[in-house]
Order: sequence, then C-alpha cells, then structure tokens
Amino acid sequence: MTAVGPLATARELLREFPVVDGHNDLPWALREQVRYDLDARDIATDQSAHLHTDLARLRAGGVGAQYWSVYVRSDLPDAVPATLEQIDCVRQLVARYPQTLAPALTAADMEAARSQGRIASLMGAEGGHSIANSLATLRALYALGVRYMTLTHNDNVDWADSATDEPGVGGLSAFGRAVVREMNREGMLVDLSHVAATTMRDALDVSEAPVIFSHSSSRAVCDHPRNIPDDVLERLPSNGGMAMVTFVPKFVLQAAVDWTAAADENMREHGFHHLATTPEAMKVHRAFEERNPRPVATVSTVADHLDHMREVAGVDHIGIGGDYDGTAFTPDGLSDVSGYPNLIAELLARGWSKPDLAKLTWQNAVRVLGAAEDVARGLQATRAPSNATIESLDG
Repeated sequence: MTAVGPLATARELLREFPVVDGHNDLPWALREQVRYDLDARDIATDQSAHLHTDLARLRAGGVGAQYWSVYVRSDLPDAVPATLEQIDCVRQLVARYPQTLAPALTAADMEAARSQGRIASLMGAEGGHSIANSLATLRALYALGVRYMTLTHNDNVDWADSATDEPGVGGLSAFGRAVVREMNREGMLVDLSHVAATTMRDALDVSEAPVIFSHSSSRAVCDHPRNIPDDVLERLPSNGGMAMVTFVPKFVLQAAVDWTAAADENMREHGFHHLATTPEAMKVHRAFEERNPRPVATVSTVADHLDHMREVAGVDHIGIGGDYDGTAFTPDGLSDVSGYPNLIAELLARGWSKPDLAKLTWQNAVRVLGAAEDVARGLQATRAPSNATIESLDG
C-alpha cells in the first residue's frame, strides 16, 4: 500500500476546508493591463502569461473564498470613482463566471458557496483614501458589497498613519477613531495591513469588533514596517481578530528588503511607480534582476512566519492573504494561486494538525466576518449612523 504524502493530504484537506484568501489584486491588474476588457483577459482560459490568477488555477489551489481587493493608488486625484470602477469590475467577474464564482456578503454566504462548490467572492477596499474623508462614502462602499477596508495604503491619509510614510497624526486622529467606530457599526472589517504600528494599536483600542490583517506577516521574523509586531499579535485573541500571512518576498525574507529598496529606486529612475506591473514596467524589473539577482523566498520562508504567528497569536487568529497580482515577485512554490497546497503540505510536514489547518484556511476567516456582523447588529440597535466630519473632529 502506497503511503499518502503531505501534498496529497493537503489537497484532500483543502477539498473540505478550502482557502479563504484575504487579498488578491486581480481587479487592479485588469485595470492596468487591459482597462477592464474581460475578453482580453478571460480568466476562464489560461492567463499564466499575464496574471497570477485564473479560474483553473484557483481551483487547483483549493481556493474557496477570495477577498478581491478594490484597491486604487493613493496618488490618484479621483480615488472614489476609481474605487467604484474596481467594484464594478468584481461584479462583472462574478456575473461572467456564475458556475465558479459566487457573490458573497456574509459568513453565511461563504458557507453557502462552499456547499455549492463555488468560490465565494467578497471585496475589500485598500486604503482610507477611497472614502475621501466621508463617513457617508464609507457606508456607500459597504452597501455596494465592500466588507473590509485597509485604513491606509502606502501613504498616510488625513486621519491615519501608514507603515511606509512619515508619522502624521501619531496613529489615528479623532476622525480616524470615528471611521473605525462607523466600520464596526456597518459590519465592515477594520483591516490593519499597511498601517503604522501606532495605528494598529489605536485601532485595537477603539474597535468593538474583530480586526483583520488581510495581507501581513511577522515583524519578528522579517523586520519590515509592513509586518506585525509581536505586541500587536498578542492582542488578537482578546480582540477576536486574525492576521493573514502574505507571500510577498520583500515582506517575508529579510535578505529581500535591501534588494527591493534598490529595485524600487530603479523603477522610479525609469519613470514608473514602484508598484507598477504593466508589461513595460516588468521589462524594467526583469532587466534590473538580470543585473542584480534577487534573493528568493520559498514556501518554507512563509511557513516560518506562520509558525511564529501561531505561537504568538494562537491558531484561532491566523489566516492567509497571498497578495497575488499585486506583487511583481512570488516565492518558489507559491508562484500563483495554484500554490496553496504546497504551503499546507509544508505545514503538515512541520506537524500542524488537520484541525489547526482547517482553522487557518477556512474557519477563522468565516468566524471573524460573522463576529463583525454580530457586533454590527448590536450597534445598529443603539447607535445612529454618524454624520461627523473630519473638520468637526480634527479641526
């Protein structure tokens, strides 16, 4: 009788408890590459030459729910309409592929999609600039289906500090705290990826609902400001939230940090945004890499982060957020959305139990969204929508 290896066991587990991935930037890639021409990037066909994501590879990766990021760059002059275009893109994708993708707004919707063998499709906004300092706009995004918002992206907003910008308000301003409270009231998850550690701590002080990190790893394992300090991870059990490990090499591999800084500067010298992934931008990336071979992260690199995050926060408070189609480079063995079984196999080989892996892949994320819904129901019974303005609270 042939022994069943970790990879086969991983695939079997993912059939029952598929991956809820916290962050995929496919909508932005579609905007950048083809201006939302879904015929030109038909993800029902092999898109491996252009994208990390297509339907077949989502299936091969054991993905059962995906938070599609409706990200827009923070330097865009019209962030709100651009965010609406991103939302529209996700809605078009779900309508175009109904046999595979299921619209999802709630934890119950996620479970229903799993029972149907479809991929629950949720949305998360990336960066508080998408609400233009307006609580009414925040509520409108929720009404359109957005179920988390990252408080910042790479730059500060007027009311919250980013991990990769100079300190502005020292964490959250008074209006920033009002944003968190209104997100709690709506049932929108407060996403603390990208924010400064001061903002993380302030948000945990204010939030009445579980928070998430949709795509962040451990700062103790890789000292990058995009990652989560241990003192913050330690607070997740009392908050009920979760941290979803990302795969981006420059956030998970210490040796990649200096290389990435040089690569980003090279992009700027050539007139590109350092996060650009257009074909022209990628040519510049590849030329730089030929001259300067990049340090390579692996499945084991990511597993090291999960081992540490489980030790500090507990297995009930971790998940996965790969950041596919939002990064130029990926770890060996995790090159696209088909790679999740390789990570689960690595964790099995390290002694993770099947019940613990079921929490990592599916159960924690469903629980956290459901808990946010429960908090919102209670708050809506006692608290009216806030009409506060940034001028009234921050001066």
